[in-house]
Amino acid sequence: MIKERTFLAIKPDGVQRGYIAEIIGRFEKKGFKLVGLKQLIPSKQLAQDHYGVHRERPFFKDLVEFISSGPVVAMIWEGEGVILSARKLIGPTKPLDAEPGTIRGDLAIDIGRNIIHGSDGEETAKFEINLWFDKHEICDWETSDSEWRSEN
Repeated sequence: MIKERTFLAIKPDGVQRGYIAEIIGRFEKKGFKLVGLKQLIPSKQLAQDHYGVHRERPFFKDLVEFISSGPVVAMIWEGEGVILSARKLIGPTKPLDAEPGTIRGDLAIDIGRNIIHGSDGEETAKFEINLWFDKHEICDWETSDSEWRSEN
């Protein structure tokens, strides 16, 4: 598999309910590498750009209002198959459809307060990473075990 990057954001409900460490821990335990991390309250413009694909949908305004209502932890994770793996770790958008063991299945309350966002594909990941992070905010680094891990 090819090493790839994905964008994840712990939404205001996840931050305010104290799930930052638990969510980061799940991705670290899976073996992914954190290469970008920051906390911010997104501007309305950033929120509108992020959810632009939903601009014509009736729930667009609510998405923008919620994501910009409080602090968000924006992250870039790297690893083989990280986009699909992250989607599986996160679980379906509707928490009632999410299996126990997934982030949303264990922690989320409802579809409007579902704890976390994750890119749904390679192009979306690139767009979201570039939207939320400047190049100088991304840390390229190698783990101490990268040599022997790449031999497998």
